[in-house]
Amino acid sequence: MRSAPLSHLATHEVSNQPEVRGDIDLWTSDPVLRETAALAGAQTQTLADYGCTMGRSEMREAGREANANPPRLELFDRGGRRLDEVRFHPDYHRLMEASQSAGYAAIAWEGQPGGHATHAAMVYLASQVEPGHCCPMTMTYAAIPALSADSAIAADWRPKLMARCYDPTVTPIGEKRAATLGMAMTEKQSGSDVRANSTIARRDRDHWRLKGHKWFCSAPMSDGFLTLAQAPGGLTCFLLPRWLEGERNAIHLMRLKDKLGNKANASSEVEFHDALAYQLGGEGDGVRTIIEMVHHTRLDTAMAPAGLMRAALAEAHHWVQHRSTFQRRLIDQPLMRAVLADLVLDWEGSLTLGLRVAQAFDSNDPADRAFARIGVALAKFLANKRCPVVVVEAMEVLGGMGYVEETGLPLLYREAPLNGIWEGSGNVICLDILRSLARDPLAAEKLKAELVAARGADARYDAALTEHAARWPALPPEAEARWYAERTAHMLTASLLIRKGPAAVADMYTATRLAGDSGRIPGAIAAGEVGGVLARLGGT
Repeated sequence: MRSAPLSHLATHEVSNQPEVRGDIDLWTSDPVLRETAALAGAQTQTLADYGCTMGRSEMREAGREANANPPRLELFDRGGRRLDEVRFHPDYHRLMEASQSAGYAAIAWEGQPGGHATHAAMVYLASQVEPGHCCPMTMTYAAIPALSADSAIAADWRPKLMARCYDPTVTPIGEKRAATLGMAMTEKQSGSDVRANSTIARRDRDHWRLKGHKWFCSAPMSDGFLTLAQAPGGLTCFLLPRWLEGERNAIHLMRLKDKLGNKANASSEVEFHDALAYQLGGEGDGVRTIIEMVHHTRLDTAMAPAGLMRAALAEAHHWVQHRSTFQRRLIDQPLMRAVLADLVLDWEGSLTLGLRVAQAFDSNDPADRAFARIGVALAKFLANKRCPVVVVEAMEVLGGMGYVEETGLPLLYREAPLNGIWEGSGNVICLDILRSLARDPLAAEKLKAELVAARGADARYDAALTEHAARWPALPPEAEARWYAERTAHMLTASLLIRKGPAAVADMYTATRLAGDSGRIPGAIAAGEVGGVLARLGGT
């Protein structure tokens, strides 16, 4: 008997594949953000509006297009005149307009309560959609307090940096509706050791001329840059305007960096050929002047990984809710639930700690300001060590599909290591933590108070607190700085969750991060009932 021909059988019926997610309200679908933002005193209506805007499918598509069509360098015009410009895809400008108009760079400085907490939550939201466009806005946000070192410079630049609009035109600052500021500090021979920078500054009447090479310049189409150079009185901070009246400043773009990720954002090498610059702060006080900018950029590098983790987990959660194997949905399978619950702890812990630190940025109380200095370093360190692990595990949840660009997970994977490198890599941050605690007794006192505040609510936490104090009655030796930073950051996160978070999350975080009731691989936990933890993923 002849078998039936196969030509009539369908070859591309799609089943057991989740539908495309479509519009996603990044605010209403995220119960953890809503709760922690409210606790931090953030402007929740602003965040609701921004989360709704950024979660729309056309904005997420704009993010994909901006990454698929990275910026390109145009050094000369057709006649051979220097341009030193970067061309961006239109969707990059669309993202910049949406975020700047919402107040990403400005809102912290507008005088309303909860400005820094609101800004930090906006970093978290923007990072879920397209992380690259955050760089120039983060630099702009962080540069504003550094300008206070010179009232005349601040008067010219601050209103343009705080304008709630986006103006990418090539024109001097006085003619612009809005402006952005970048940073150019790193040199190839010195890296984090900025005091070894070799760029030279020479006086030219009421301004300066800079000559030198910068190995990394963030967002080279910014309207100005803060940089460091060696003046006769020592390392000094300068503001370089990008565009001058009737001419271009002598800032030459040598090449764009070919980076692992952050593709929509341009990073470059630059040379200053007697570029005009204005002194900011005292001669020889360069590090002291620019450190305020670094302090604020660190807040963003603590918040962005929480956003990346959220985006990765949202994709994984959507997949397991709508994908079945062996006659069961993936979300109903105990081992999958254990893995996801474990990852939720890293994400929720990072967001909780990050927004608590942002709340301290908003305070005028000296103790809170001291806590902000130490807390932001701890938050940045822990969040960035957990972020790559969470993204990789989320990719694995989708199997082979997680390795496909259409899911967005490869973009998150390439982005995951970056914030751990920006504004001080892991060792730099850990050493800064030790220096801060040694030099600032108020920071050490406030950190201890935050840890002790959770005592008495959980015996496992109390035991961990006792062990921590016994292990490090004083600051640890340098070789133990990472161990100390990790343990302290976990303790601080657990304290916040015990006092302010849901019982299910606090219980599991304390058990797995402090009490040792887990392996070192995500999902290697005594899971038990994880429903309360998985519920934190919300409507993803």
